[in-house]
Amino acid sequence: MVLRFFRGSEEDGLGHAQSLLMEMLADDRHSFDIATSAVLDGADVSVVGPDLQTTDRRVNETERTIRRELVVHASVRGTSQVPAILTYMSVVKDVERIGDYAKNIYDIAAQGADLSHAPDREELAGYRNRISEMITEAARAFADESVEDANRLIREGDELQDRFDAKVAELVRSEEPGHEAVPRALLYRYYKRIVGHLMNLLSAVVMPLDRLDYYDEEKPHRG
Repeated sequence: MVLRFFRGSEEDGLGHAQSLLMEMLADDRHSFDIATSAVLDGADVSVVGPDLQTTDRRVNETERTIRRELVVHASVRGTSQVPAILTYMSVVKDVERIGDYAKNIYDIAAQGADLSHAPDREELAGYRNRISEMITEAARAFADESVEDANRLIREGDELQDRFDAKVAELVRSEEPGHEAVPRALLYRYYKRIVGHLMNLLSAVVMPLDRLDYYDEEKPHRG
């Protein structure tokens, strides 16, 4: 809703910010895919780790570039596009945080957990595959300002977060050994947070500016 009235172009700088945001999301998906491969597929952490670090540095550098360009854009354009600038300032942090949670997922494997033979490995992998797809779908919905696609993904994301909350609660109450239950609970927790940040990105398409990050605030039990 915010962006619809402030569509940027390459000439005014907002179009370039959007292009860079899409690059960040592509890097986020790569980080998520390789991090989960270390946990769920037994990928070598000594190989995944350096790749993840390189990608994370690129995401952070792109975030800083976007923020610098938005500051320059604001100084040139004045107040006319403040809502769009504030929107990008908000969502770029959500996009950066997705990469941070990918690092948290990698840490599960780096600390010795291997879920490649877990009894619910296929379920965990199924959620992994869907979230990976959602990163690209959310990027497309944001770039296209598709209210229909954004609302569809937000509804799906809300359902997924409820499932992940239930999975964590189940594992907390489980009598399984900690070394089996804890890594899976953490993974579900990080899945939930990544989906939450995607929903916040999509909130820029369907919500007014003052409701951005709505999906972090709506249900207090979601941290």
